[in-house]
Amino acid sequence: MDIAQVLADFGDWAFDRHANVLSWYIRPLFLLPLAWFAHRRSAWGIAGTLVALTTSIFWFPAPAQPDPRVLEFLDFERDWLTGNWDAQQVLMSLLSPLSLAAFCLAFWKRSVLWGLVILNLMAVGKLLWGVVDGDGTGWAMTAPGLAGMVIGDVVLLWVLGRKRASRPQPAIEPSTPSVLSSTSSS
Repeated sequence: MDIAQVLADFGDWAFDRHANVLSWYIRPLFLLPLAWFAHRRSAWGIAGTLVALTTSIFWFPAPAQPDPRVLEFLDFERDWLTGNWDAQQVLMSLLSPLSLAAFCLAFWKRSVLWGLVILNLMAVGKLLWGVVDGDGTGWAMTAPGLAGMVIGDVVLLWVLGRKRASRPQPAIEPSTPSVLSSTSSS
């Protein structure tokens, strides 16, 4: 058995299915349960969500008529992943797991605001990478990427609002007459 051929066949199968844009729309939504499990400090939940996020590229059937723009971006992405790796590419590839780690850390530390910032940086960064490095092919992921970012923003802002609203309000102490006001009336 040739392991390289098995991996190449699996990659072809996965990328054919990843051409279904439903996988592009669902993937950003996994950041919400990821945030939830990080906030709950559930390592199993985080691990399960990361497995789901990773495997979701091939959950949907390959489209009968794939969008040519999607295929163009996937060709760029595949070439990038399977091409010759230099130091810059190694560093760029580390951005994804480091961003996810920072995202989890923000929620682990209970900082919804920092999680929101990181979510937006990840979405914009992925789009910029596809557009700049992909010679414009990244525009194909604009709608799914921005939809995921907006949904994430709305949910996280809602959570932040509820979190702030549920905080106990400081008690207002009754005002005590000042020494100055009591002496001036005498």
